[in-house]
Amino acid sequence: MSAADGALTQLRAWLAQRDLPPEGRLPPERELCEILGVSRGELRKALASLEQNGELWRHVGKGTFIGTRPVDELSSIAVIAERSNPVEVMEARLLIEPLLARQAAVNATGSHLEEMLRCVRAQVQATTWRQYENADNRLHRTVAEAAGNTVLTALFDQLNAIRRAVVWGRLRDKADQPPANHHSFAQHDAIVTAISERDQEAAFRAMRGHLMNVRDNLLQVNSAAE
Repeated sequence: MSAADGALTQLRAWLAQRDLPPEGRLPPERELCEILGVSRGELRKALASLEQNGELWRHVGKGTFIGTRPVDELSSIAVIAERSNPVEVMEARLLIEPLLARQAAVNATGSHLEEMLRCVRAQVQATTWRQYENADNRLHRTVAEAAGNTVLTALFDQLNAIRRAVVWGRLRDKADQPPANHHSFAQHDAIVTAISERDQEAAFRAMRGHLMNVRDNLLQVNSAAE
């Protein structure tokens, strides 16, 4: 057995005896070296091995902790957005949002439906693209909330945060506001109508058709820019 393997074995044995709680902090490296009777280099190799296995995590300046590294929501979104692209975001939306619309057809309250209608009206009346996008965001968020599932709503919020962080190609011409015949108007009407009529499959199809149209426009714009 090498010295590094011996240090790893001793570290595992010490941790088993201490039975530290999740997120419990280990002693500083110098103290832990004295406890285990190993060198700093041997200890660091043992710690790195356990970290790689997800048994502990280290934070520079704070120490070493038991368990897996907690997710930092904001930095996680930034990292995901940096590694992703608009097409991946659309694929994720196509998997999640039609299901939310289907469930919203079952669980939407009168307040949800009223808010959806307000969002649809605000889009049509928008005099700038920013106003339209704000109303569009509220509509999709209300559909997610109307699904009545806290976990799914949280997933939608995460996805929406990533979507906003990703650099999107423009899906519009140089007009200052949406045209009167903008394709999303009728599509959003169809989504809200299906939900208000409690038609689960129609709500699913309407949301999926809308997002597929958004995706196709995105691909067309990006292709033209290449």
